[in-house]
Amino acid sequence: MAPTDHWRSAETLKAVVADLEKRASRAEMLAREAEAARDPLIFVAALFRADAEVARRLETQSFTGVLAEDAQRAWPAIRHLLHTIADRAPEALADEARARGNDSDDVARTRLLVYWAGDVGSRDDYLSRALLQPYLEVLRARNVSPDREHRRGHCPFCGGAPIVGARKSMPEAEAGLRILVCALCSNEWAFNRVCCPSCFEENPEKLPHYTSDAHVNVRIEACETCRRYVKSIDLTKDARPIPAVDDLASIAMDLWAMEEGLTRIEPGLAGI
Repeated sequence: MAPTDHWRSAETLKAVVADLEKRASRAEMLAREAEAARDPLIFVAALFRADAEVARRLETQSFTGVLAEDAQRAWPAIRHLLHTIADRAPEALADEARARGNDSDDVARTRLLVYWAGDVGSRDDYLSRALLQPYLEVLRARNVSPDREHRRGHCPFCGGAPIVGARKSMPEAEAGLRILVCALCSNEWAFNRVCCPSCFEENPEKLPHYTSDAHVNVRIEACETCRRYVKSIDLTKDARPIPAVDDLASIAMDLWAMEEGLTRIEPGLAGI
């Protein structure tokens, strides 16, 4: 690597680490204020701190974006996330992390590749998603495109599903800009305001919004056609929230949605 390229790589890594630590700090701050969501926020804060350490460990590695090639180099660093999840996650998830900690390196990497391929049965594999996140964030910072199918409604960079949405102020858009946030690489992309990211229903009468007086800047954007939904954080009046983190403070709204027979397009950071 040329000296200039190494400097650029180091700078992009610093940005990744700084952003992960910012998310951890936000989760810790919200945990002090949101009693009902304190435990998942504390867990996610610890996970982001661990993600930042993994990103530092990946600094010296070069990646192609082909997971089948990169997994062997990345696995020694990202496997440490299993310890954090086993120690800090809710009981069921912690048990799963401990069990996967006993996998051989070959089995562990195969699990990641199955999730990456999007095979039936792997889509709800929270652990594989969590393990791959710092690797994907490093790829995005380095602008190394992953070898993954890019489906409509999914991240245009890595193909990940949207974990949460947000509304941002835009001078030319009276109603604001709707963005989606990737569950894997944290990329943000603009998406049609009147469209389901799952089945692409565009009939406004079939796309209801649900709100709660307890969380005035949050709404559930549902679809009556596919019965799926994405949470959305309103940043038009307060830009401080970090959507994927602040999403956890309103976890009660997800529990309500589940009772109503709605399924989230992609589980949040705590696996719900």
